Amino acid sequence: MKLALATDAWLPQVNGVVRSLCATLEELTRRGHEVETVTPEGFFTVPMPGYAEIRLAMAPRFGVRRALDRARPQLVHIATEGPIGWAARGWCLSRGVPFTSAFHTRFPEYAAVRTGISAERFWPIMQRFHAQSSAVLVSTRSLADELAGRGIRHTLPWSRGIDHTLFRPDGPRHRALAALPGPVLLNVGRVAPEKNLEAFLEANVPGSKVVIGEGPALESLKRRYPHVHFLGAMRGEELASAYRTADCFVFPSLTDTFGLVVIEALASGVPVAAFSVTGPIDILGAEGCGVDLPVVCPAGVIDADLEKAIEGALAIPREDAATLGSLYSWERATDQFLRAIRAAVEAAEAQDETVAA
Repeated sequence: MKLALATDAWLPQVNGVVRSLCATLEELTRRGHEVETVTPEGFFTVPMPGYAEIRLAMAPRFGVRRALDRARPQLVHIATEGPIGWAARGWCLSRGVPFTSAFHTRFPEYAAVRTGISAERFWPIMQRFHAQSSAVLVSTRSLADELAGRGIRHTLPWSRGIDHTLFRPDGPRHRALAALPGPVLLNVGRVAPEKNLEAFLEANVPGSKVVIGEGPALESLKRRYPHVHFLGAMRGEELASAYRTADCFVFPSLTDTFGLVVIEALASGVPVAAFSVTGPIDILGAEGCGVDLPVVCPAGVIDADLEKAIEGALAIPREDAATLGSLYSWERATDQFLRAIRAAVEAAEAQDETVAA
């Protein structure tokens, strides 16, 4: 199949969206599919307000159109609702090429945090963007239900996976984390206002708190919480060793659509503590035993009280966390992605045949 991937989120950004897209692209290529990528590379870019490390393509319409005209894909998957995403959407509508889209990020809530404007003002933009998509790919059931309540009902599942050669319970431990007084409580991700890190950093629990990642709130949080160990960004084997050295992974976010770091932690044998919100509740379930991929024993604790969740997660055997994490794979996630893509292409071909007849 000949596809195009249009995205505003791309390397060298470090986040779950980029990791998901790169892993899916690698798996699609391995299976013999031809995928043209349309990314901020090759465009003039400017820093995104509040996220200097994220650079947005400026006026990419004509460049995106030239790239897609050359590629002539059967379908375009549009991953983001940024400038490249809107330009790709316009090209598809003008050329009659089907497209799928994805809802990776709660843009209305993120925008509300930064502007003080109600998230309700931004939702019509999301509804318009996704309205003519053949399918909106979502990572969880609860997100699909939420979007349906917003009038975006044409969703299909697209879960996430991990690299099991990297994120596994056995392997070297991270020296800096191993030297800290236990238990070691870890968070990995963007250090940004919408991640609700204060709920973790202010929790009255014993042990050492560690935050791995970078972002616009990093310097402010360092000043406010000098007792917390902020270790910056990590990748590859260093990140994997940090995961497996921790005693509990704390995920305080209230706005993530999935939480790739949650399943990375689980696969590394680290029990998870989180709030009962979209993402964690879809991975762990109310009882901690999983939802789409259930297991017998809890792998984490979901609770409205994060301190109680941490206390409960610390009592969970590491092997039980690893059991649930081992069930997530990019092969399974890519199977879901391809089912959505094939359905969209077949529907478009059937429509063309009907018009021709």
